[in-house]
Amino acid sequence: MLDRRVRVGAMVCAWVLAGGVVAAQVSPNWFRYPAISPDGSTIVFAHAGDLYSVAADGGRAVPLTVGEAHETMPVWSNDGTMIAFASDRFGNDDVFVMPADGGPATRLTHHSAGDRPTDFLPDDSAVVFSSSRKDHARSSQFPSGVLSELYTVRVEGGTPEMVLTTAALHARYSEDGGRIVYEDRKGYEDPFRKHHESSIARDVWVYDSADGSHTQVTRFRGEDREPVWIGANEIAFLSERNGDQNVFRRSLIEDGPPEQLTMLEHHPVRSLSVSDGGVMAFSWHGDLYTLEAGREPEMVDVRIAVSGREDAMLIDEVTGGASDFAVSPSGKEIAFVVRGEVFVTSVDFTTTRRITTTPEQERSVAFHPDGRSIAYAGERDGSWNIYQASIADEDELYFFSATMIEEEPLVATDADEFQPGYSPDGETLAYMRNRHAIWMMDLESRETREVLGAEYFYSYADGDHWYDWSPDSRWLAVHFYNRDRMFANEAGLISVEEPGAEPIDISNSGYSDSVPHWAMEGGAIVWATDRFGQKNHGSWGGEFDVIAGFLTQDSFDKFRLSKEEYELRRELEEKREEDEKEEQSEESEDDAPGGEERGDEEADDEVEPLEIDFDGIRDRIVRLTVHASDLGDFEMSKDGKKLFYLARFEDGFNLWVQDFLEEETKMLARLNADSASMEIVEVDGEEHIFVLSGGRLMKVDADSGDQESIAFSAAMEIDLASEREHLFHHVHRQVEDKFYRADLHGVDWDFYRAEYEPKLAGIHNPRDFAEMLSEILGELNASHTGGRYRPGREDSDSRTPSLGAFLEPAAGGGMEIVEILTNGPLDRAAKEVEAGDVIVAIEGSRLGERTN
Repeated sequence: MLDRRVRVGAMVCAWVLAGGVVAAQVSPNWFRYPAISPDGSTIVFAHAGDLYSVAADGGRAVPLTVGEAHETMPVWSNDGTMIAFASDRFGNDDVFVMPADGGPATRLTHHSAGDRPTDFLPDDSAVVFSSSRKDHARSSQFPSGVLSELYTVRVEGGTPEMVLTTAALHARYSEDGGRIVYEDRKGYEDPFRKHHESSIARDVWVYDSADGSHTQVTRFRGEDREPVWIGANEIAFLSERNGDQNVFRRSLIEDGPPEQLTMLEHHPVRSLSVSDGGVMAFSWHGDLYTLEAGREPEMVDVRIAVSGREDAMLIDEVTGGASDFAVSPSGKEIAFVVRGEVFVTSVDFTTTRRITTTPEQERSVAFHPDGRSIAYAGERDGSWNIYQASIADEDELYFFSATMIEEEPLVATDADEFQPGYSPDGETLAYMRNRHAIWMMDLESRETREVLGAEYFYSYADGDHWYDWSPDSRWLAVHFYNRDRMFANEAGLISVEEPGAEPIDISNSGYSDSVPHWAMEGGAIVWATDRFGQKNHGSWGGEFDVIAGFLTQDSFDKFRLSKEEYELRRELEEKREEDEKEEQSEESEDDAPGGEERGDEEADDEVEPLEIDFDGIRDRIVRLTVHASDLGDFEMSKDGKKLFYLARFEDGFNLWVQDFLEEETKMLARLNADSASMEIVEVDGEEHIFVLSGGRLMKVDADSGDQESIAFSAAMEIDLASEREHLFHHVHRQVEDKFYRADLHGVDWDFYRAEYEPKLAGIHNPRDFAEMLSEILGELNASHTGGRYRPGREDSDSRTPSLGAFLEPAAGGGMEIVEILTNGPLDRAAKEVEAGDVIVAIEGSRLGERTN
């Protein structure tokens, strides 16, 4: 096992065999984005978030940047004195330039779009870069962040100038500056997807600045990428036309097929660059290679004595970022998940206790009705299992203050088991098995059995199935697919006391009816439906309402009471309860020996079995919300007189209330959250709404809407390397379990796991890890696959504002307004400004004075 503090690049023993390279051992290296110097003597490359310089014939690599930012995509100036690169020092990638032998870096761009350099102008006066800012006013392309434009920015800084509105990636200028060779981008697809042939695959083009023409150089239906000039009329580029992506060469003036220069197998060649003398450099499976004319590629022996940033245990203060939660029956503590670990916090204090400490992830927390145990799912030992943590000391009341917590596996098989939920009587645990089926466990005997078979549901993503226990622990409310109308959810009930029972459909609408909740102490079911709102058309985005199905005529009649009728009925019920208590008290005194009151009498807490009248139930279905919306969580008050729900209309999710007695709909609490969930818990006879909003917990008063933040704080020690190892195997297993074809498009998935797993030792940050995941997932040749990293840094530059105008450089300096968009900011705020005006502008500063 290599000492991770010392990594030697020459760990691959390679031989040239039949024109290819066969690796006897996979190196741990993850060296990317090499750029060879114009004189061919030096290669600058990215590793562990920093830039390194190494001799082209191998040796000790010297760090050029050292810091917390992620530096990548280096480009040499033509005279070899400068290096331009992308860095996220200010939250997103900007273009920087620095001396080639190291030194202070100068920031050149200040836009919130990602800026990535690809070249210098031939005279080295400016850096060429791609960025998704704004198309040209005359462009007919649909504006999209996927389709970037090409810009230059002077090496001393200033306002960037657009070169092409075309998405021209990896653009390189010819020596005379008259032409640009580039790789096009026609639409969205993960850039690391491999072996696909389609209309969206990329081609190589040449732009001639003299006449403004674009000439298509390659027409292969697959990928042709990353072109470089190797002469005035010849280019080299990467292509998959003969299998795995390799280096090819072709003439721009002579017809004929391109010549293949490398024969590397199983992995693609990436990041092609070339020196003035024609020596090429590239990366292949995390190692660096050079290629000279007429020779086989040679791996560069890179020795890094000390990596710029080694992994260490990260200590993080947990104060937000919760992903799911459960309130204890007492309402005094909340279990939640942050970064795949379970925590419990006090509602009234910031005291927080970490329950799990694993590199794997946990989720789906649930409290036992006695409040002394928590169930959750954990992905350990190659599958999802159900675990239970319990307070060990009987004299301790709460998790957040417990001195000892014991964990035990409840369900741990080779199948995937998650989404645990205790029955209200505390005797049974329900859970999902292999995403499609609902199972249950008798907590005393630990026997398990199926409740709802996999034939009633097909899961697209973990967590999309649903069940909810009835108050009497005898029924589950579920959503399921009617097999005659596949993929249209129906809301229904299933008896847990009848093995093999089929779900009873209570919605039967043909629309999407989902996530049914019990309400009115078992007298009703409420669920979400899209039968009333705006519909999506072949995609997503339909609007939902909450509707209720009443399980008895009595509960239906009670719900329909007017305000006056409700008050009269409430007073009558209170009087009856008082009379019953008096009678019971008198009977107790009479029955007690010597006329004394018995002291050993205990209240009978057994819940009466629900009586459900399925006849005519579809006549007792009522729409509860008065406006369809992008609907989140929802729940009725205990008496059924209010509906609380999370809905998004313009911005984020907010908490709304529908008061049926007052016939009033209003926003109860403004959250403006990207995501939110809620739970109502009765504490001391009053209902409290607990909300998870944007990763933070709060308690909302059900009457006034007043919000009370529930702060939590705990130190969290994180083993980053172990986390990445877990996620790697998680992704590999997800593909095996959930890919839409069992043959994985013919990919030897175990082979690629063995090829990429050693690379974990050379990866030290989330961006590189996400890129590595994209590489291995790209082998599947499937859309919607790849690794993603979205840091959401708080120190990021604010989003660059848009004036709602198209600007172009003016002849005398500044920027000329070419077009003002109707109703845009400039149109609304400055009616006196007109097209043709010139505004003095410098990137990174506010617009200056207007001139005519």
